[in-house]
Amino acid sequence: MFYKQSIVRQSRRLLLLFGFALSLAGYAQDAQTYQTPPKVLADLVTMPPTPVVMLSGKGDMMLMLQHDAAPSIDEWSQPELRIAGLRLNPATNGPSRVDYVTGLKLKKLNSKDEKTIAGLPTPTRISYVQWSPDETKIAFANSTDSRIDLYVADVATATAQKVGTLALNATLGTPYHWLSDSKSLIVKAVPAGRGSAPEISRVPSGPATQENVGGKRGQAPTFQDLLKNPSDEKQFTYYTTAQVVRLGLDGTATNIGQPGIILTADPSPNGQYVMIETVHTPFSYLVPVRRFPTKTDIYAVGGSLVKSLNDSPLQESVPYSRDGVPTGPRDFSWRTDVPASVYYTVAQDNGDPKVKADIRDKVFLVEAPFSAQPKEIYASQFRFENFDWGNESTALATERWWQSRKTITKLVNPTNWQSSVLFDRSYEDRYSNPGQPDTKHNQYGRDVLNILPSGDILMLNAQGASPEGDRPFVSQLNLKTKKSTELWRSAAPNFEKPIAVLDPVKQVILTTREAPDENPNYYVRNLKARIAPVQVTFFPHPYPQLKGIQKQQLRYKRSDGVDLTATLYLPVGYKKEQGPLPTFLWAYPAEFKSKDAAGQVSGSPYQFNRISFWGAAAFVTMGYAILDNASIPIVGEGDKEPNDTYVEQLVASAKAAIDEGVRLGVVDSSRVGVGGHSYGAFMTANLLTHSKLFKAGIARSGAYNRTLTPFGFQNEQRNYWQASEVYNKMSPFMNADKMKTPLLLVHGEADNNTGTFPIQSERYYNALKGFGATTRLVFLPYESHHYDAKESLLHMLWEMNGWLDKYVKNPTASAQANKAGKMGGGNNEK
Repeated sequence: MFYKQSIVRQSRRLLLLFGFALSLAGYAQDAQTYQTPPKVLADLVTMPPTPVVMLSGKGDMMLMLQHDAAPSIDEWSQPELRIAGLRLNPATNGPSRVDYVTGLKLKKLNSKDEKTIAGLPTPTRISYVQWSPDETKIAFANSTDSRIDLYVADVATATAQKVGTLALNATLGTPYHWLSDSKSLIVKAVPAGRGSAPEISRVPSGPATQENVGGKRGQAPTFQDLLKNPSDEKQFTYYTTAQVVRLGLDGTATNIGQPGIILTADPSPNGQYVMIETVHTPFSYLVPVRRFPTKTDIYAVGGSLVKSLNDSPLQESVPYSRDGVPTGPRDFSWRTDVPASVYYTVAQDNGDPKVKADIRDKVFLVEAPFSAQPKEIYASQFRFENFDWGNESTALATERWWQSRKTITKLVNPTNWQSSVLFDRSYEDRYSNPGQPDTKHNQYGRDVLNILPSGDILMLNAQGASPEGDRPFVSQLNLKTKKSTELWRSAAPNFEKPIAVLDPVKQVILTTREAPDENPNYYVRNLKARIAPVQVTFFPHPYPQLKGIQKQQLRYKRSDGVDLTATLYLPVGYKKEQGPLPTFLWAYPAEFKSKDAAGQVSGSPYQFNRISFWGAAAFVTMGYAILDNASIPIVGEGDKEPNDTYVEQLVASAKAAIDEGVRLGVVDSSRVGVGGHSYGAFMTANLLTHSKLFKAGIARSGAYNRTLTPFGFQNEQRNYWQASEVYNKMSPFMNADKMKTPLLLVHGEADNNTGTFPIQSERYYNALKGFGATTRLVFLPYESHHYDAKESLLHMLWEMNGWLDKYVKNPTASAQANKAGKMGGGNNEK
């Protein structure tokens, strides 16, 4: 009797395991249609997002931009032209992937009432929203199925109407700018009588040829969507050609210059001139449009040419480095504090950071009427970044050098161009970040430094990194003594960050305030009165059903002494007495030149529990402990390169995070999964290859073979031939024979991010399969580096949830099923 019952039990067990094995095989092969995850995960994708707020320059009015939830795959599958580094919708003459605004509301800061702007077009597909300089109007573009139109809303009546009959051309960015009179705009329009688009040639007239003569070096990144042949060039020229027009609110139009491939058309602060950048031939099959030859001209708003400032050549040989820049004049911009003056930068080291130079960049100024020779106004030790203009005696200049992680801010007097150092610091040192200077709109509607009557300025730091975690602050900077006085700082139990200064003299600011179970809303805070802030928006909790999720900021050390941090999420109602949980770790490595900077605390335990569908936090709803944003610093101090010990530091950082979770009694070290996106996917594959810490991994949109990015990747500046051992060791593809842990690969089939083209996942999957690894490859149709369509996001969550459930939460069952499958002959993935 006992023998018979034992046989029955064994038979049932084998049937159960065989059925589980079949379900795994089905999971591998049958998912040919989009799938939906459990409702608690799906709701994170389908719920409407909180409105985005655009504050008026005076700070008295809010414009609330409403968006729908994720777009459908139908929208993403519309015709798309991928040329010259662009992705265009040939039907509209605009970008093909836009997160449209679907509603506009106005709200006075001192009132709870909201006005919905009437007269919006149907369907409502709004983009490029701008306040007018006098803040009495709001302009926006709206896309139909066949064109992009310009609309203007009157703030007083909260009513919008279409302006003119021109179709906007947004293929190369923002298609319009307000003139300072707030009565007219400079627009890039589709030329009248353009004719039909050239047919895409299916029959080649010959081979596509590229040639490098005379040994000229051109170490370009691996750009995507480039021109490939003469037919592409014709399509590119047709769709990007625009006519610059001065357009009045009454619809009157005045052409400025001739039609061309208009990169930018930027009016001067006083509205008397327009600076136009026009792309011209020869085009390149190696770099995108923004490196094509570009002519910079100044036109009068009446349409006549005033001055040709520059004609930059094709830039195929820019040194491949964070500090590398083109030779010749670059970055032409208007001074924001004067009527019409242009400044630009010229490299003094041929744009090559390897060339020794005391002065890297010089900045030149040319003033209206642009007939005089440009004059030098600034010389920078590092790469010049920008000016923050103030008035006739005050400006701030910023320069930066990536190789040393140094940044310098200087106080400049535009009267005589004398300068003195205000800040000299490592930008890796977040604790020393003084914040950003407060700005205001001047008479031209342009941003300038908001200088107090005392000559001081207010500094806003929306992060406020500190040893206690992120604590945003506002300080007052004395430009004479160069000393700061802290006026206010966010304190527990809330996380509150400054958004804008409403009254610099009375020290009234606008902030957003949040707590773990309290979503961000806007508040007005008086720093002098020291009274409770006044709430001005009342956005509801986006997912009240998830209130009660537990969050803790972890601080721990790596084996080499580097301080690390992570955010721990635990399920609602979980208690340690229930035992440790299956765990999902999510991270993104970062390089540092200093252990001290690498160990600085990041994040705040008082921030809102923003449970997004994008990372790992969503899976706390499925019963996992989440180690989110775990520190993975890769440090190379002095002359040492961080990546020389990338693998060792990677594994040590992950182990430290797991060990801390185990010490707290919440992480089951035998059931830990790891995941990441982009460079985090690269990290994931390396952790599974070089350690036994994890039961499974999820790698999304990663690069796995560094020989396909031979002139550098991420922050690695050496090329493959200079550091082939490092490239090979860091490439999971090169070590595919070592992979023994289940890995889910997800990739957008239209990924156009530099370095992470889809073939990276395809070839890595083939290598893993060739060595018998447990792996699955999912290509999401029409998706780029980040996934946007509702169906794609739901399916991504379904894949991730299924993978974690089978290989992390229930690793014993999946191992038994795999063994049963092998005993029965198994099924190969197809």
